[in-house]
Amino acid sequence: MIDRDGYRPNVGIVLCNWKNQVFWGKRVKEHSWQFPQGGIKPGESVQAAMHRELKEEVGLSPQHVRILGRTRDWLRYEVPSRWIRRESRSNYRGQKQIWFLLRLVGRDCDVCLRASSKPEFDAWRWSDYWEPMEAVIEFKRDVYQRALQELAPFLVRPAPRGAQTRSSERREPADVLERR
Repeated sequence: MIDRDGYRPNVGIVLCNWKNQVFWGKRVKEHSWQFPQGGIKPGESVQAAMHRELKEEVGLSPQHVRILGRTRDWLRYEVPSRWIRRESRSNYRGQKQIWFLLRLVGRDCDVCLRASSKPEFDAWRWSDYWEPMEAVIEFKRDVYQRALQELAPFLVRPAPRGAQTRSSERREPADVLERR
């Protein structure tokens, strides 16, 4: 499903752990790394697409994560023509994405890259919050920067496990969010 401007609706997922590190996946049989992302099916809500893609690409169910935030509007990137399949070249320009920031409330061992018959990733690791912005393929870099900047205020340092915090306490953004 491509919109009239040539963009395919898509969701992007920034999954963080309790240290505010982000999931970084290596694409199958490639040397490129990216966040989980995928298309929105006709009639599917943005949030439903996010949960489906999370399950297909990372093996995590809704009970394994907590939604911390999402981008307000679509973020768009154009795919270089050399990367576009011939049959799609007539009207396809790229992706428009809504990005979600999720906190893993499950365990690392809940991640399963073989949850679907066509895995997206063959390896993964936790990375510092800003690292993916500089490591992702160039044509996605601007969208990654805008998504990470917009989502950063939602990423607060979690309370130590077992600690009680009053709901009136204001927690400051995590120190990992300080730009170099």
